[in-house]
Amino acid sequence: MDRLDNTIRPYAWGSPTAIPHLLGVEPTGEPQAEMWMGAHPGAPSRTARGTLVEVVDAGPERELGAQAVAKFGPRLPFLLKILAAGAPLSLQVHPDLKQAQEGYADEERRGVPRDAAHRNYKDANHKPELICALTEFDGLCGFRDPAETARLLDGLGVDSLKPYVDLLSAHPEEAALREVLTAVLSADPEEMAHTVAEATAACTRLGGDYAPYADIAHHYPGDPGVIAAMLLNHVRLQPGEALFLGAGIPHAYLDGLGVEIMANSDNVLRCGLTPKHVDVPELLRVVRFEARDAGVLRPEASPDGEEVYETPIDEFRLSRYALSEGGAPHDLTRDTPQILLCTAGSVQAGEHRLAPGQSVFVPAAEKAEVSGAGTVFRATVIV
Repeated sequence: MDRLDNTIRPYAWGSPTAIPHLLGVEPTGEPQAEMWMGAHPGAPSRTARGTLVEVVDAGPERELGAQAVAKFGPRLPFLLKILAAGAPLSLQVHPDLKQAQEGYADEERRGVPRDAAHRNYKDANHKPELICALTEFDGLCGFRDPAETARLLDGLGVDSLKPYVDLLSAHPEEAALREVLTAVLSADPEEMAHTVAEATAACTRLGGDYAPYADIAHHYPGDPGVIAAMLLNHVRLQPGEALFLGAGIPHAYLDGLGVEIMANSDNVLRCGLTPKHVDVPELLRVVRFEARDAGVLRPEASPDGEEVYETPIDEFRLSRYALSEGGAPHDLTRDTPQILLCTAGSVQAGEHRLAPGQSVFVPAAEKAEVSGAGTVFRATVIV
């Protein structure tokens, strides 16, 4: 096993205290948003053998296993993170694999620089993801039933929202959601800023179901994404609960600490709550305009104590073990690559003692046993 030294990304929305508290270190006063564990070229984990990118490149089949290389290519297919949201992230959606391949090829053909602010597709991969709460965790996930959204918007008493209320009340579901999101994102910026200001005042006054949107508006005053956010389900995860975000599902994380795993991609199309580029036509091509339940996931326990978060994705598989002092070691040996992350207590992983926030990379087929008293998350792939 390789102990990992991981980079913490200081994005502005990050909590200044949550990750330091997990690691047991003093906060720096700066936001600490994400700790990356994996072989993403933007911030690869470091090991005694070099970066994890270098380790994998030096022997893909040795590190990843022949089956994983045959299925996913000579790279680690997933990226594991600890995510600490102290403010809302951008409202966003991810493409499916075909859309990502087409979008990437088109931008390459047109010569759009890969680091350009208006570039949509940084790679040709999809980016499904799973977030598992370590603390109470607030987020937005998927479109709410249009009739319920109509009632929510109508309750604000804002005249400029009435056309959206009418659309949501009268049209078939897909057409209603598409027309309203298009109208919100295409509206005159000054008029929309005025609408958002009125809606924000009403949300603040009413509280209750409106409170999350008042908080969002506090961070993004005048942003059309505030109204777009009201089209989505608000969900509050309890520790151990999770959300799976598949292709085309609009979502945003609002507040809390969690373990996140995703396919190894940077492809994000933004809908609002951001000063970054919003490509409305491309966004509308990717979004799935269907109402759905937020779909809170709870782990399924197996006889050996592994609790698995089931998803329809092969690029990653996330599970956890709640270990008790004096219990028999769990044999986690597997013919696929793994990252083991301790989030509570003290865990022995092979020769490494892990405290909260510490992690190891386990090459394919390498002996892997865990024991101790604490919680360890296991990230791997399905072949």
